[in-house]
Amino acid sequence: MPIALFALTLSAFAIGTTEFVIVGLVPTIAQDLGVSLPSAGLLVSLYAAGVAVGAPVLTALTGRMNRKLVLLGLMALFIVGNLLAWQAPGYGSLITARILTGLAHGVFFSIGSTIATSLVSKDKEASAIAIMFTGLTVALVTGVPLGTWIGQNFGWRATFLVVSSLGLIALIGSALLVPNNLKKSAPATLGQQLKVLTHPRLLLVYLITILGYGGTFTAFTYLAPILQEVSGFGNNAVSLIMLVYGVSVAFGNIYGGKMADRMGPIRALTVIFSGLIAILLMLTLSAAHPIAAVLTVLIWGAFAFGNVPGLQVYVVQQAERFVPEAVDIASGLNIAAFNIGIALGSVIGGYVVDGMQLTDTAWMGAGIVALALALTQLSGHWDRQRESDVTAR
Repeated sequence: MPIALFALTLSAFAIGTTEFVIVGLVPTIAQDLGVSLPSAGLLVSLYAAGVAVGAPVLTALTGRMNRKLVLLGLMALFIVGNLLAWQAPGYGSLITARILTGLAHGVFFSIGSTIATSLVSKDKEASAIAIMFTGLTVALVTGVPLGTWIGQNFGWRATFLVVSSLGLIALIGSALLVPNNLKKSAPATLGQQLKVLTHPRLLLVYLITILGYGGTFTAFTYLAPILQEVSGFGNNAVSLIMLVYGVSVAFGNIYGGKMADRMGPIRALTVIFSGLIAILLMLTLSAAHPIAAVLTVLIWGAFAFGNVPGLQVYVVQQAERFVPEAVDIASGLNIAAFNIGIALGSVIGGYVVDGMQLTDTAWMGAGIVALALALTQLSGHWDRQRESDVTAR
C-alpha cells in the first residue's frame, strides 16, 4: 500500500478524535466556561450539524477543484478550527470553532475515499478505504480516552492543541506524499442529488440512520457526567472507562460488518437495534451501581456502532436498486444522516438533562432506537414484498 494512505489515515484519526473527544470533556468544559451541561452538549450537536452540511454542500462546491488542493485546504481549516478552540475566550467562540472543524470533517470523508482509491489498483480499492477508516476506529479506541485524560489533567484546551498538532503532521504528510495528478470523478449533477433526496426508499434508510444514531447519542453525549455524578467515578476512572468503551466499539464495528455479510443488513440491524434498546434500558437501572455501570457501558460499546456497516451496505443496496447512477451520492448522504442523528440526539439529551435526571437520557434514547427498529422492519417488509412481486412476474 502506498505510504500516502497513512497520511490520510492520520488525518482520519485526528478528525475522529476531535469529533468524539468532546463527549469526555462535557463536564470539564461546562464547569470551566460556567455553562450548563446541555449547553456544553451543544458542542457535540453543532459539530455534527457542520459535518451534515459540509458533506453534501461543500463536496458539490469543490467537485471541479484539484483533489490534493482540496485535501490540504480541509486539513488547514481543521487545524485553524482546533487552534480557535484551544484559544477560545468564551462559549460563543468555542461553538464557532466546532462548526468550522465540522465543515472540514464533512468534506474530508467524502473526498478521502476517492483519493484513497485513486492511489491503488482497482483490486485493492476496498482495502485502501478500510485502511483510511482505521484512523476513525483507532480514534475511538485510543484518541478519545487519551484526549479525555489530557483534558481532565491539563485542561480541556490542551486537548485541542494536541489534535491541532496531529492535523499539522497529517497536512505535511499529505503535502509531501499525496500525488498532484489525482483522478477526478465527475461532480454529481443537481438532478442526481435531488433524485436521491426525494426517493422514498432511500429517505427511509436515512431516517433509520438518524434515529438509530440519535438514540445512542441522546445518552452517549452525557456519558461522562453520568459516570461522574451518578456512578461516582473520578476523572481518571472516566478516561479508563472511555478506553474500554472504545475497544468494545472496535469489536462491535467488526462483528457488525460480519453479521451484515452473513445475515443481510435487515436481520443484522434488527439484532443490533434490539440489543441497543435493551442495553440503554439497562443503563437507566445500572448507572447508580459502579460495577454494573461499567459492564453495561462495555456491552453498550459493542452495539452502539455495530450498526454502521449494515446501514452503509443497505443504503448502497437500495441505491443500486432505485438510483444506480447516484450510488456514491446516496452513500455520502448516509454519512450526513449519521451526523444529523448525532446532532439530534445530543440536543434531545440536553432537553432531558435540563428538565429531568441524567439517567433519563438512557430510556429516552432506547425509545428513539425503538423507532429505528420499527422502520427497519417496515423497510424489510417492503423489500420482501417487492421481491415477491418481481418473482410473480
